[in-house]
Amino acid sequence: QVQLVESGGGLVQAGGSLRLSCAASGSISSLNSMAWFRQAPGKQRDLVALITRGGYTGYADSVKGRFTISRDSAKNTVYLQMDRLTPEDTAVYYCNAVLMPTTRTITYWGQGTQVTVSS
Repeated sequence: QVQLVESGGGLVQAGGSLRLSCAASGSISSLNSMAWFRQAPGKQRDLVALITRGGYTGYADSVKGRFTISRDSAKNTVYLQMDRLTPEDTAVYYCNAVLMPTTRTITYWGQGTQVTVSS
C-alpha cells in the first residue's frame, strides 16, 4: 500500500555531512508522520528524528543540533540532513511512515541505507 525508498547513504569521514532521502508512494493520504530510525549491528533500532503531517519535528538527544529532518510535500519526500558526523553515527538508517486511515495505525519501513563514518 505504501512504499518507501531510501537513498543517500555512504561512507564519510568524521566531521563530514550526508543527506538521506526517503521517497514515499502509494496510498499516503492518511500519512500522519514520517521518521528516521537507525540500527547498528547488535543494537536495537532507535528513533533519530520525526516529522508530523503538521510539520512538527523531534530529535533524539544524540543528534539534536547536528541532524535536521525536513520534507518536500510536492515530491512526497522526507530528508535527513546529517552534519558533523561521528563514528557513533554509523548504522543502517531506516525510513519510517505511520498512517492513521481511521482509528487504526499502520507502520511501513524502507529497506534501509548504510551510513558509515570513519575516524
